[in-house]
Amino acid sequence: MVLRNWYRLVLELVRHTATYSPPVASRSFAYLGITVHEVMAASNPFLRTLAGQVSELATLPGEAIPAYHDPAITLNAALSKAVRHFFGNTGPTGQRAMDAMEARLTEQSNEGVAPERADDSQNFGSVIADHIIAWSASDGGADVENMGFPMVWTVVAAPGRWVPTSTIGQQQAPLLPTWGQNRAFALPEGSLCPLPPPPAYSNDPGSAFYAEALEVAEVTGSLTDEQKLIARFWSDDPMLSPTPPGHWIAILLQIADRDDMPAEKLGEGLALLGIALADAFIACWHEKFVHDLIRPVTYIRHLIDPEWQPLLITPPFPEYPSGHSTQSGAAATILTAFLGEGFDFTDTTHEDEGLDARSYPDFWTAAEEAGISRLYGGIHFRSAIERGLDQGRCVGDHVARLQTRA
Repeated sequence: MVLRNWYRLVLELVRHTATYSPPVASRSFAYLGITVHEVMAASNPFLRTLAGQVSELATLPGEAIPAYHDPAITLNAALSKAVRHFFGNTGPTGQRAMDAMEARLTEQSNEGVAPERADDSQNFGSVIADHIIAWSASDGGADVENMGFPMVWTVVAAPGRWVPTSTIGQQQAPLLPTWGQNRAFALPEGSLCPLPPPPAYSNDPGSAFYAEALEVAEVTGSLTDEQKLIARFWSDDPMLSPTPPGHWIAILLQIADRDDMPAEKLGEGLALLGIALADAFIACWHEKFVHDLIRPVTYIRHLIDPEWQPLLITPPFPEYPSGHSTQSGAAATILTAFLGEGFDFTDTTHEDEGLDARSYPDFWTAAEEAGISRLYGGIHFRSAIERGLDQGRCVGDHVARLQTRA
């Protein structure tokens, strides 16, 4: 109950906190998931700490671990502090929601526990949260200024390079251009699952690049109702949704509710999925700014159809690879490793917004649909989608090597 309630609140905080673009959201999901798993591992001999496995996370000093602690109280205390830290800049409504959640869950989890033991458990939860928070401070992503847009940025004036696609002044610079330099969690140092370059840029109608752009223009010009629905279902725009990484977290929570998943297993899954999503955005953003590729809306309007309108608004950063694809490929890889092949589920993430639930026979079917949704939306070329899924699989394979069970 403690775990699921806090995470439901977190998904709402992501939706209503202005600085929580997808990469920033993924970072918080990773640290919160690791916090949860470390609490669980401290009282369950069948779980293994992630200290010494993920980059630069040290083991808690032995004297910090009490002889006895109540896992529910410890978890509530740890999440109370961690969520407040990672969402400290949310608005007054979010602050009140965190206060109410902490008060309600503290009362519930402390019921029937001796006061001294409750205090020891709360203190231990706070120690674990402080340990994770201190570790997070040095990863390169702790401070996000100006909502992630650099105050000074020079757009490269060269054929095929990214140019702003929005008239908003802030978005004349790309979002989080140094995010790909952040410390990864499970990816080996110096290897962020690099990709081959996209098709060579060309204005020639006979070129591979032109063919990919023409495909986007033609597909978006004759979208079926189902394709429009897919584009909107996976759009997950910041401030209007829990963001793309939050969508995958929501899927895991839905499965946990459906299958009555034990808290320890859910905590393990949230840690692995959070790490996979965070590393996927670091790897993807690294490649985006290596290749600095022009967006379909710029190319198509210049060379194919000056009146062309994509279904979705183009986000303010380079095109290659697709962030939706990379993070969905990573999520599908880790969830398949965690829950098994052929694991069917129904995704109800957007029912409250009037979008019907969608059912999938396995995680990769959903990931591939999330990827192609960006072509339907007019956001990405096919190469960015297909190679983004490849990059996500690479990220997920690394995360799946973490040992969460003793």
